[in-house]
This record gives sequence, structure tokens and C-alpha cells, in this order.
Amino acid sequence: MQILSSLLQDMASRAIVRAWPDVQADPELLIAEVIHSTSPQFGHYQCNSALKIGKALKKNPREIAQRIVDHLERDTPEGTPLLTRVEIAGAGFINMTLAPAFLEAQVEKCLTDAYLGASIPLAKQRIVVEFSSPNVAKELHVGHLRSTIIGDCLARVMEFLGHDVLRLNHIGDWGTQFGMLITYMQEEHPEVLHGETVVELSELMKWYRASKVRFDNDTDFKKKAQLRVVALQGGDLETIEAWRKICAISRAAFAEIYRVLDVALVERGESFYNPLLPKIVADLEKKGLITISGGAKCVFMDGFVGREGEPLPMIVQKSDGGYNYDTTDMAALWHRLHEEKAQRIIYVTDAGQSLHFQMIFKAGELAGFYDPKRVRLDHVPFGVVLGADGKKFKTRSGETEKLIDLLTEAVDRARAIMAERIPEASPEEIEKMAEILGIDAVKYADLSCHRVKDYMFSYERMLKFEGNTAAFLLYAYVRVQGIKRKIGKSIDSLIGKEHILLEHPSEIALALHIRQFGEAIDMVDRELLPNRLCDYLYNLAEKFHAFFRDCRVEGDEREASRLLLCEATGRVLQKGLSLLGLRTLDRM
Repeated sequence: MQILSSLLQDMASRAIVRAWPDVQADPELLIAEVIHSTSPQFGHYQCNSALKIGKALKKNPREIAQRIVDHLERDTPEGTPLLTRVEIAGAGFINMTLAPAFLEAQVEKCLTDAYLGASIPLAKQRIVVEFSSPNVAKELHVGHLRSTIIGDCLARVMEFLGHDVLRLNHIGDWGTQFGMLITYMQEEHPEVLHGETVVELSELMKWYRASKVRFDNDTDFKKKAQLRVVALQGGDLETIEAWRKICAISRAAFAEIYRVLDVALVERGESFYNPLLPKIVADLEKKGLITISGGAKCVFMDGFVGREGEPLPMIVQKSDGGYNYDTTDMAALWHRLHEEKAQRIIYVTDAGQSLHFQMIFKAGELAGFYDPKRVRLDHVPFGVVLGADGKKFKTRSGETEKLIDLLTEAVDRARAIMAERIPEASPEEIEKMAEILGIDAVKYADLSCHRVKDYMFSYERMLKFEGNTAAFLLYAYVRVQGIKRKIGKSIDSLIGKEHILLEHPSEIALALHIRQFGEAIDMVDRELLPNRLCDYLYNLAEKFHAFFRDCRVEGDEREASRLLLCEATGRVLQKGLSLLGLRTLDRM
């Protein structure tokens, strides 16, 4: 199905072309600008093209608007009413109100459409989404939450639209830190590296910190660690085996968190690209992009300067011959473009890496890795999670909050809420509902905020049943299921046999919003902002609650019609929540 705003834009564009068939204006003037009306009293949609056309043709915008209205179609190609009211307001705004009969048919179509009215592109793309990306030997903390769930949401939306999506976990599993940690463990805990002893990631993290202290203060230890890095990079079997054991410990801990969050990822760490690094540098040299500065091989690009205005280098090989983060990301970009054949690459990392990715993208373009007209690269930055004090969210002891502890606390609080609300539920039911509500609450509180902004973490706020929270949306879904259970009719027996009839303003408002699901998906696809979908679902829940308040379903003469409207609401809520990475409940 075509999304509603696009359908109206096409209709208004045809009116403009008919009104000025010979106009030699900017072609963009012939594409109508259609947006949602700012208030229900102005109708459902608004066309603002008359102002732009009036300025270009040096004519009164209201006269332009009238001419567009005179050529505007009022019916669908099938002959059913599409618009019931078209009015010109203000300086030349065209307000359009959709006909109830049109909305009735549209919602009925949504009930038989697997995509619920979303517009699925004909051209499928190979899309790489890089997200989460923790470091080996370090626990996932609250900062990893944002990358993980934002990336998962974007991947889910792209998959829903039919694209071929590769979900990559670009973990930090290579570099100097492994020389330090392996050397420390060989001296202090050889039984872990060479035996069957298994330790938790938290223990590994303590050893990593201890190895860093030794590295900074013990010259002999530092030399040993540096030699161990050389051995690792050279493929020394003993060192590689130790490295693999450390990675396995970390991977097991990461997997448990991804299970709780219901997130799927393909691990492809920095080590994967290590064999490509010399080739990447050689290719950049061959293309004349390398400048030696301070003994290091650098790429200097126009527009990138330091704090003092000096040219800012992108170092791809250090003076000692070693490679770094820039080299690895250049190799990763090359591999995704040439081996994975990616047509779009999305990097989900904190806002602090924005400059880094600007340089990587530009260097890749200069090196001929990709053509920006044919391949889209996006850095999706996000802000930090704040505590009640307005500073980075930390534990009471001042340490960064572990992600597993944060999730466990959310589930514990949700368990207490569900036990109080549904005392008759079994312990097993309470546990299942607590995990869904707790994890959903954490995810939604994050995703509902504009990702570029920082947001304040609050268990109390995110678990409330009022306002823009997961619990409020889940309650709307639960209410739909409750209505269906109470009436007890088969929805499948109604679809295609009974018809939706929209009369009450609350019915019309709900039906219109259901049909706008595709617009929300389209915005997430274009803008890569999950909060657009959250805002849509919150407004859908509000409109459903208003409908429930104003329109009796059970026992009403329009019971079948209203039951179908409830079913459409439930399906869109469930799909929308699923795209956010949230699960639903049947009762609360």
C-alpha cells in the first residue's frame, strides 16, 4: 500500500500539473508539499505549495491555492469519495479532510496487508548496521545500552521493509590491551590460560585494570607486554590461544545480555580486518593520498582542522609501523563495500565519534571505495545516559553502571509492580510478565528520546502506567486483547465479511492514525530516529483510549465494525512495539 501522505502528495502534484501544464518553472515546484495538519480543526492534511509557487510566479498565493483546489481530485480512481472538505486558509494553505468512507476502506485493507499499510520499496538493498560494539575483557555498561537497542531497532525496521540486513557487532578484540592482559594472566593466573579454569568477565575486567597499572608503572612488564603484542600480531600459537580464551569469556557474558535484550548480532571484531590493514595503507599510498608527518603515514583532507586551525591528519600507520582504529575502520569500510556489496552502511556509536566517521567517510570517497551518489553511509550518533544528578549515570560507589545490573534492577521493580497488580497470577506468570515489562520499560525510555540528546534515567518514570512509557502502550494492547476475549468472536470470520463504519470523531481519529503507520516507518527509514515510531505508537494508544472511552464496543449495533477497528489497533501496536524490540503482554 502507498503511504497516505505520499498518496495525497501525488494527488496534489497532479492538480498542480493540470493547473499549469505549460509552466517552465523549477520542477520542484510541481511536486506538492503535503504535511499533517497542525490541528484537527484544519482537517487531516495540509498542502503548502501555493506559497512557493506564488513566490516563483509572482502571483497571489491564495489565487494559486484556488487554482490548485479547482483541479484537485475529490474521488479515488474507483469512484469512492476521497476528500469531504477542501478549504483555503491564511496566506494560501490548502486544508484537506479525508472522507470517512475512504478511511473505512483503507483500514480494512490494512487488516489484510502483512505490512499494515507501510510502503515496501521495490528495490531491496544490502544494508550493514554496525551497533553495540563492546570491548573484549570489559563488561557492557549503560553506555552500550543505547548503541545496542538503537541499532537493533533500525535493523528491525530495515528488515521489515524487506532489505537484506547484516547486523554487525564490531567488537574491540585486538590491540595493545591484549599484550598487557595476557602477560599479566600468564604471571598471575596461568591456570586460566592453560587449564580448564573458567572465570567470569567481571574477574577478567579486574585483571585488565591491574595489568594497566603494571603497564604504566613497571618498565619490565611494559616491555614484556609490548613483545606479547608483537607475538599476537605475528600469529604466535601460544599467544593466539590465550587471546582466544579471553575472547570466549567475554563473548559468553555478552551473549547473556543480548539474550535478555532479545538482540541478534553477527560478531566481526577488529581482528577480522587485521589481514587487510597493510593492503589498505598500500592502496592509499598508490592513490597518492598518504603524507608522511612525524614519521607516521597520514591522510590530510580539506575541511578537517584542529583546535588551532592546523590541518588535522587521519593517521593510518603510526611511526613505529603499527596500525590503529582509523586503519581498521578503513579496512572495515572497504570490506563491507567490496565483499559484502553493501549499498547502505549505518554506524551506531556515541556522538563523540562523529568527527572520526566524517573523516573515514571522506577518505573512503577520495580513495574511490564508494560513490556517495550510489551508496549511503550514515553515522547515527547518540547522547549519554544521565543520572538524577544530571551527570553520567553511575552506581552509588561512583563506578559506571553495569548493563546487566541495570536490567536486573528494572526486572526486579517490574516484578513487584506485577505482583501487586495481579495477585492471583502464578509465580511463573509474574516472572514472565516482569521480564517483559522491565526490559520493555528500559528500552522504550531510551528509544522514545531523540537519540542525539542526553536523557535522564529513572526507574520510577519508565515503569509508570501513565504518559509516554512502555507500560502505557502495553496497557493499550492488553485492553484490545481484553475486548476480543470478552466478545469472543473470531476476527478471521469478520474480516472481509463485516465492514468498518466510521461515525464518531474518535473512531475517525483512530482510523486515520492507524492508516498513518506507514508514514512513521518511512520517517524512521529516512531519519534513523526511533523516537518517531515511539511518538506514533504513543499517539495511537492515546487515540485508542479516547475511542474506548467514547465508543461502546460490546453489545453495540456497530460491534463488528468497532471490533475490527480494535483489531487493527492491536496489530499495529504489536508490530510497532516489535520493531522497537519490545514484546507484548496479554494481561497486566
